[in-house]
Amino acid sequence: MQQNEITGILNRPLSRELLTRDLARLAYVAKDGTPRTIPIAFTWNGSQLVMCTSKNAPKLPSLRANPAVALTIDTEVHPPKILLIRGRAELDVVDGIPEEYLQMNGSYEMTPEQRVEWEREVRSLYDGMVRIVVTPTWAKLIDFETTLPSAVEELARQRAERAG
Repeated sequence: MQQNEITGILNRPLSRELLTRDLARLAYVAKDGTPRTIPIAFTWNGSQLVMCTSKNAPKLPSLRANPAVALTIDTEVHPPKILLIRGRAELDVVDGIPEEYLQMNGSYEMTPEQRVEWEREVRSLYDGMVRIVVTPTWAKLIDFETTLPSAVEELARQRAERAG
């Protein structure tokens, strides 16, 4: 997929809306060769998805061994709106708490007092974190109105040819 195609998909209004959500599902291959999918908070910086995790997270050895990942960001309504992204995870170990971590967790409903307590707790727990940065190499937006999963698109084309 060409970069201009990816950019076009990610710049659609629905994609931009989905990229402001709190959680994505991150898929990767574990060190034992089996697939894993985990929910993870993320933020979109305009060109990359950034997720943060503890330095001892079990997913990190797997991502170091095989950085190929896929992400799904979707809605819980019918018909669902789904943004699918593939890319490579780059791991960036940082001291302290990355600003993205504070930003991505800032959307949860907290009173100002709860926010101060939460941030104090986070800063006392982590001496550093790992930023998981994914630059999209492939993207697809499915809204079930103007775009469909590729298998359903194929069935619709076949039906149209039969009716032809």
